[in-house]
Amino acid sequence: MADVNRGDRPLSPHLSIYRPLYTMILSITHRITGVGMALSITMITWWFLALAVSEEYFEVANAVMTSVAGGFILLASLWALSFHFCNGIRHLFWDAGKGFELETAWRSGLAVLAGSVVLTIAGIMVVAGVF
Repeated sequence: MADVNRGDRPLSPHLSIYRPLYTMILSITHRITGVGMALSITMITWWFLALAVSEEYFEVANAVMTSVAGGFILLASLWALSFHFCNGIRHLFWDAGKGFELETAWRSGLAVLAGSVVLTIAGIMVVAGVF
C-alpha cells in the first residue's frame, strides 16, 4: 500500500465525526435491545429453572422477579421485544429496497416507536387480565 500523507484526519469516520441522526439512534437502539433481550431471557430462564429445582429456591427467584426492580426489568424487556420486532419489520422492507427516502425513513421510524409503545401497553393489559 502506498504511503499516503493523511495528515491529522482519522483513518475512518467515527461517532465523534457524525452528528447523531434519527435513523442512527434507532439502529443503535435496535442493537441494544437485542443484547438486552439476551440478558433478560437469562433472568426468565433462571426463574423457570428455579421452579424445577425446589419450592424454596423458586420463592427466592419469584421474589426477585416480582420486586420493583424485577418488574421494571420485565417491562423494559417487553418494550425491547416490541421495539425489536417492529424495527425488524422495518428492516425487512429495507432489505427489499423500499423505504429509503428521507421522509419515508422518518415516518417508519416514528411508526416503530409508536408500535413498540402500543404493543407494550397491549402486553401489560393482557398480563393484567384486562383483555
